[in-house]
Amino acid sequence: MSQTAASLREQFPLLAAAPELHYLDSAATAQIHRAALDAVLHHETTSRANVMRGTYRLAEAADRAYGAARQSVARFLNADSADEIVFTSGATAALNLVAHAFGATLRPGDRVLLSVAEHHSNFVPWQMLRDRCGIELALIPVDADGRLDLAHLPELMGSRCRLVAVTQCSNVTGAWTDVAAIVAAARKAGARVLLDGAQAVQHGPQDVQALDVDFYAFSGHKCFGPGGVGVLWGRAEVLAQMPPFHGGGGMIVEVTLQATTWAEAPQRFEAGTPPIAQAVGLAAALEWMMTLDWAAIAEREDRLCRQLIDGLSRIPGLRLLGPLDGKRAPIVSFDMPGLHPHDICQVLDAGNVALRGGHHCAQPLLTALGVDVCTRASIALYNDEADVQALQDGLDHACRELA
Repeated sequence: MSQTAASLREQFPLLAAAPELHYLDSAATAQIHRAALDAVLHHETTSRANVMRGTYRLAEAADRAYGAARQSVARFLNADSADEIVFTSGATAALNLVAHAFGATLRPGDRVLLSVAEHHSNFVPWQMLRDRCGIELALIPVDADGRLDLAHLPELMGSRCRLVAVTQCSNVTGAWTDVAAIVAAARKAGARVLLDGAQAVQHGPQDVQALDVDFYAFSGHKCFGPGGVGVLWGRAEVLAQMPPFHGGGGMIVEVTLQATTWAEAPQRFEAGTPPIAQAVGLAAALEWMMTLDWAAIAEREDRLCRQLIDGLSRIPGLRLLGPLDGKRAPIVSFDMPGLHPHDICQVLDAGNVALRGGHHCAQPLLTALGVDVCTRASIALYNDEADVQALQDGLDHACRELA
């Protein structure tokens, strides 16, 4: 299979229909692959029925499709069992699930360790738990490049740390987290580890066994699948100890006037009608991803990221955020004093370049880096040199237009 950026781009209907578009906002939402769209359409036109409750053929077909989707996600993550896969509406819902359900096992004075680099989805739920239940929050700081500063990790954990919840990759700086160091320290402290993989899954299959974490969360729309679906992977023994997050149909064994008994995981955490067609579409996207040569894709993404950084570095007054040396995800954020990111994005949009401007749901990180807002370009497997050049030309135009 050809894996040039051009051949990959043709597999994404929106991009194939708009060859003039330079889409550089995949960190927010990646484009959906044709296989995912086809799978959703096929399911909705041949097997649309609710799951886990029907005994007619259509419902049984829906059950099989939904179960097969769970198996696909388990393979993508190298999970021990498909029963460790919980479907949610997205990474935000998955992180909130852990904050509520695992959080219900915590006591006042127990500590959860976060980092300053977290997306609000892995920050706000823990603040809410602190205010509701009296847990303690501690924060891993970042250095000047936005990398997590792990110099004082044991002290930050303290004696009552029960969970470390961190991003695998920053959605602002592209900095990768040293997961191995965090897991090693957490194991010594007897703490669990939650990894927000929302920005990592776009760049290839993940291995939760090798990562050695206890929870892993991601969204379908970040990895070429539909919106409205996400995944929480959790170790079976940890999920078994957690109470449900939502109550309703599908997550029970029996309901009486006096009490309710819960189903086993993952059904315990999937109250109501789940995102069935979206899960089927996500599975198709992940199955396609597992056929790709990710070493070659990573080399191309790294090369484009370096070209972008080199080009932006030549613009007077522009400040690049994040590490400029070493390996980083192809996410490049920058600040241009005197020019608001929203204005920059609107000017570039007129030239068919799609960027994102704002605080990127990471206000504590931007505050630590000394900015309020910034502009972000993110590169995916369907981008090429023409996209990078269009961005650089557009910024030159924006500097003249907005000066």
